[in-house]
Amino acid sequence: MSKPNILYIHSHDTGRYLQPYGHAIPTPNLQRLAERGLLFRRAYCAAPTCSPSRAALLTGQAAHSAGMTGLANRGFVLGDFGQHIIHTLKAADYKSALAGIQHLTSAQFHRGAEAVGYDQVLTTERDQAHSAAVDFIKAAPAQPFWLTVGFFETHREFPLEHDVNPAYVQPPACLPDTPSARQDMANYIAMAQTLDDKVGQVLRALDETGLRENTLVIYTTDHGLAFPGMKCNLTDHGIGVALIMQGPGLFSGGRALDAMVSHIDIFPTLCDLLDIAPPPWLQGTSILPLLRGESDSIRDEVFAEVNYHAAYEPKRAVRTERYKYIRRYDNRESPVLSNIDDGLAKSELLENGFAEQAPAPEQLYDTLLDPVERRNLIHDAEHADALADLRARLDRWMHATDDPLLRGRVPAPPGAQLNDPDGLSPRDPFMVL
Repeated sequence: MSKPNILYIHSHDTGRYLQPYGHAIPTPNLQRLAERGLLFRRAYCAAPTCSPSRAALLTGQAAHSAGMTGLANRGFVLGDFGQHIIHTLKAADYKSALAGIQHLTSAQFHRGAEAVGYDQVLTTERDQAHSAAVDFIKAAPAQPFWLTVGFFETHREFPLEHDVNPAYVQPPACLPDTPSARQDMANYIAMAQTLDDKVGQVLRALDETGLRENTLVIYTTDHGLAFPGMKCNLTDHGIGVALIMQGPGLFSGGRALDAMVSHIDIFPTLCDLLDIAPPPWLQGTSILPLLRGESDSIRDEVFAEVNYHAAYEPKRAVRTERYKYIRRYDNRESPVLSNIDDGLAKSELLENGFAEQAPAPEQLYDTLLDPVERRNLIHDAEHADALADLRARLDRWMHATDDPLLRGRVPAPPGAQLNDPDGLSPRDPFMVL
């Protein structure tokens, strides 16, 4: 079989809140993709904040190892563009193209998308990603291609005029079932439908050109929804992501897999699939043994981090099959509200005392008995062994990856635009370093 084309589709702030994951959110194109391919029920990002998440996936390593500790649109940039997967694929004769958002560099602070090294930058306009991708596919090169299609959806601002009736909407489990939260979620659902329609247009172009049978489609998102307690949080509400892969051979059949996988496993998987020597910086693991039925799992732990989003909020986490451990490094007595996107749900929580809720310096959750991660077991003597185990796992990972947080505050680049951690909104005036 010839080398497959690779179509990498990513959306903003979608988590797992899509039809293939059982939610009443009509996304029929993504549903069909899952039914033809593989649905990973327990996929996790490496950082629940936009640029660091994408950097980790595309370089196959922790966000801090990739040098991406904050947002490209705030002045942060990928440490080494040569570590981006397209350069490894280029050595295997792949042509690379970008349509839409890339989020690893910004022309405002550094060179724009051209700095990444794509053979073609089709467009960086967020509203043109799907149409540019369709045009590229219809005129596809003879050599195999990697096509990145980056969608703005489902990032806020959500549409306010649509046909989704909030009376019949269920907010995420970490939010109250109130009119405000239902309306906020209805607005999200309307944008998720737009996302699905655009994805469908790209997938139909594959079908119409006959390229579908030799194209590996990878759909995922960067992190959880842009609601309080989700995006920029290290619970599963923040790090749990949709991951659907569909293509020839092992990537077909309509299977749902329950093994834990991380975004950083995608790069080594493609190296394994294409028989490419894996670069030395990779920290992930190939998922092909799962697909071949050689193993029921490829990892017993996943790690995640936050450094900067709109504001500085250093924290780390490790998740095993059953437990989640989160450690904060800022000694705060109130949430970092500027790291929570504004919206109806946030406003309602603020009106009811959310700003006075002190975040715990350490958190331990039994994700089997407490899947919403509400009951902190950090002082529960019966879980002392689990706590010691996860603390040690996190410490080993931080040292093994030379985490800069071990040396104190993670530095931001000169000129970075940040918000005050004590502010109310990411829209507050910037502090420029």
